Amino acid sequence: MIARVNMGGPALHVAYLTAGLRDRGYDTTLVAGSLARGEDSMEFVADELGVEVERLPGLRRDISPVRDVVAVWRLAQVIRRERPAILHTHTAKAGAVGRLAALLAGDAKPPIVVHTFHGHVLRGYFGPLRSFGFRLLERWLARATTALIAVSPEVRDDLVALGVAPRERFTVVRLGIELAHRVTDVDGRDETRRVLGIGPDRFTVGWIGRMTGVKRTGDVLLAFKQLRDRGVDATLCLVGDGPERDHVERRAHELGIMRSTLFLGYQEDVAPFYAAFDAMILPSGNEGTPVSAIESLAAGRPVVATRVGGVPDVVRDGEDGFLVDRGAVDQLADALARLAEDPSLRERMGEAGRERVLARYAVDRLVDDVDRLYRALLADRRA
Repeated sequence: MIARVNMGGPALHVAYLTAGLRDRGYDTTLVAGSLARGEDSMEFVADELGVEVERLPGLRRDISPVRDVVAVWRLAQVIRRERPAILHTHTAKAGAVGRLAALLAGDAKPPIVVHTFHGHVLRGYFGPLRSFGFRLLERWLARATTALIAVSPEVRDDLVALGVAPRERFTVVRLGIELAHRVTDVDGRDETRRVLGIGPDRFTVGWIGRMTGVKRTGDVLLAFKQLRDRGVDATLCLVGDGPERDHVERRAHELGIMRSTLFLGYQEDVAPFYAAFDAMILPSGNEGTPVSAIESLAAGRPVVATRVGGVPDVVRDGEDGFLVDRGAVDQLADALARLAEDPSLRERMGEAGRERVLARYAVDRLVDDVDRLYRALLADRRA
């Protein structure tokens, strides 16, 4: 179960995992809620994999006491109908709704309940009072959960520090993405640059994601302006959409960089864009496991990112990219300038990142990890 199949790592993760488990002999039902207004769907990935998504009316990202209660009741009905041996929830909203529904399912309550944290919203998203309330809820739900999964050691350690559960309750299972399909089977650099009007030797900075506050797209623009002010002939490519797009476009005008910035909107096929980039920038305020960073490294492109959440588990500072402090625009610009001035450094970092992430974030590895965990939990249950 996932809150919604929107653009991002969790949606890719559950689609690939569902298909992989099916191929291992599991009979799996994938349940998801509805997209928020302005969000882009990634359900096309599930369609390509032959994974059917059962829609749960009323389950939305935003908090609504009435809708959320209805979603819990409807999911309890699905559980009573399917009577699963395992309920596996992903992301915070689905984790709360799913685990509450399991408790209300009566004699159909799944004997095993697993929850995966793809990051968390327990700090920095809401005010102190609401954050405290959500932490209490997660601690209570953790006690009703058979196994807790974090997508990186950093996410696990953060949750332990917040008192959600002891360290020994967590298993780290990293994302699994079909990287060969998404970014590494297309070498469209020259063609994509020709279409976009970017010269073959012009330094190109890429960003891919959803334009929301936590992504700090304003820092992308400020760092790029500093790069341009240092005399670097560069283009910025922003791939994605979101509620802050109009604001980001206005800000680019105000900074005088609009003529060097391309707003490319949401794209299903991202491979040609990674091929066109020279480096990727990711100045987010928080991240679970950033898919765009993984894909960029898989495409052989170094990443400049903030040292937050699970980012250090993906990007090794000084080896396949650079990590900077959150909000440190000067550091972002410095790192980009180093890459712009040294093509051989870009190539070395890109090769190092590609060699590492292809196996580390493979779908087969994800399915192996989850299959192993499920079998261990089932064996413990039988014992």
